[in-house]
This record gives sequence, structure tokens and C-alpha cells, in this order.
Amino acid sequence: MNIYLTAIVKSKPEHVEKVKAILTNLVTESRKETACIQYDLHQSINVSNLFTFHEIWESMAGLENHNQQPYIGNFVAQFDELLEEPVTVYQAEKIA
Repeated sequence: MNIYLTAIVKSKPEHVEKVKAILTNLVTESRKETACIQYDLHQSINVSNLFTFHEIWESMAGLENHNQQPYIGNFVAQFDELLEEPVTVYQAEKIA
């Protein structure tokens, strides 16, 4: 069963470009994972420090493996310094 995930990341205003570079690297690395079906990053038009990921993973096991990757851990380690608020993550199943 595919896992659909939306993650919302809000950087501190002074770190927008640094966070954008880190998130763009997450896209590059995550798309290399075999369980990754889709991994897209968006930046808000109206709120420049607001980013949204739309992801599709083959399975929960694939998503759990993704969350153990070093590039994810490196980003998580910088949350307090770079982010205005905790990352919000929604996992879902497609129903229609």
C-alpha cells in the first residue's frame, strides 16, 4: 500500500535560503531511494519561508527506511537553529 505524505516546513526568516538549499538536497537524495515514488518540494508564493513536501512512498517500511537516512538526520539535527516551528507531517492513504 502506498503512503502519501505531506510535510510542512517553516524556516526562520533569516534562514530561508539555507533551508531551501537543504530541502532541495533532500529531494535529490530521496528520489534515489528505491521506495520513493514521488518527492516534490514547493515554496509558498505568499510566505517565502514556508515549504511543503508532497511525497509518495511504496510502503510504510520504505518511509521508515527514508527517515533513517543520514541526510534526514542531518536536517533534523538543525531544526532548532533553522526552523520557526516544528515540522508538521501528515500521512494518508489515497481514497479517490
